[in-house]
Amino acid sequence: MATRRVRARNAPLPAPDTAVEITALSHDGRGIARLAGKAMFIEDALPGESVRFRILRRRREYDEAQVTEVLQASPQRAQPRCGHFGICGGCALQHLAPEAQVAAKQQTLLDNLERIGGLRPETVAPPLLGPIWGYRRRARLSAYRDPGGKVLVGFTERHRHRVTDVRQCHVLDPRVGGLIDRLSELLGGLSIPDKIPQLEVAVGDDGVVLVMRVMAPPSEADRSKLAAFGTQHNLRIILQGEGVLAELHYRLPESDVTIAFQPADFIQVNGEMNRRLVQLALDALDPQPDEDVLDLFSGLGNFTLPLARRARSVVGVEGEAGLVARARQNAENNGIANASFELANLFDEKQHGPWAKRQYARILLDPPRAGAREIIAQFPHLKARRIVYVSCHPATLARDARLLADQGWRLTQAGVLDMFPHTAHVESMAVFDQE
Repeated sequence: MATRRVRARNAPLPAPDTAVEITALSHDGRGIARLAGKAMFIEDALPGESVRFRILRRRREYDEAQVTEVLQASPQRAQPRCGHFGICGGCALQHLAPEAQVAAKQQTLLDNLERIGGLRPETVAPPLLGPIWGYRRRARLSAYRDPGGKVLVGFTERHRHRVTDVRQCHVLDPRVGGLIDRLSELLGGLSIPDKIPQLEVAVGDDGVVLVMRVMAPPSEADRSKLAAFGTQHNLRIILQGEGVLAELHYRLPESDVTIAFQPADFIQVNGEMNRRLVQLALDALDPQPDEDVLDLFSGLGNFTLPLARRARSVVGVEGEAGLVARARQNAENNGIANASFELANLFDEKQHGPWAKRQYARILLDPPRAGAREIIAQFPHLKARRIVYVSCHPATLARDARLLADQGWRLTQAGVLDMFPHTAHVESMAVFDQE
């Protein structure tokens, strides 16, 4: 095996003027081509294009490359808004027209369902669309003091473990995305400019919080500068590890629900799309006033509490104790008495409490990338009639869809949600009904 890998790496490089035709888009947004029978994944290339390239990495089964010249451009090619596109690792698809991005993600979903799950939905739902710029309300920014003394703030570069030197981020909420250069100046003016490697961004309807990871104690002068910056730009700066809490909120007005969260809590990155997703999921699940509903991976109650406005009762199950506690408080704050929350590890088939022995008319689940294989094994005992599955990873959704099909569930509908424009991330929703 070692000899084969060496041969692959030492094979002659293509001539600098070699051109290839791009035939498809990979799941991570790279163009796919073949040269001398070997697959090649080329960054910043689009289907239908003829491009020249440079090799980045050689592997036994495929090569990785980057475009150096577009000889024939796709009609779907767009001018990236960000001048750092191609260097910054935050976006992969700004060079593709937004409507084409969504179509590619829809195809990725359908390809995964068919290839992994052996399934095709009875109905392909039209994509759920939302804002494409300034949408991101959660992010983790890196900070690094370069040899010249400047503190760089932003996302890491594509191919190097260093921070991109940016002035503005167009996908971040403008209240933060427009402050990148000023944050750089702020950190550079502190007594510990090389001791703040990370900033967590959290944006609510009612404000912005920056949580700074600090590796050395700041001086009183530093604290004064941070406080003054926060006042000037209408945001709150918290130093991680000092035990200071900050509560933010977002509204789901269609359900008359307000969700309170801490800056480190999981919430959907795209606030407007989350509002539309909740409505779409509720309409698809269609709970009736005399029915009991189960919400798995329920977090802060993002789906649970709106469901409670429609159903007789809802049980939310979550594996993180802090989220369960805050979900219960959210229910109380919203005057919702027919929603309860249980703590359980949904990846352990043996650690389910009395809630798992009940029966429910309908189930909603929104698992992490790992999917929901373990809890799906328990579904036959729950006797539900409909499932709505919100997914952040089409491969695990396809795997789980196959498991559900083997239990007698029909995949009646599936489609994508444009939760992360300009990235290759695919968010989707699928509906299953019993045969």
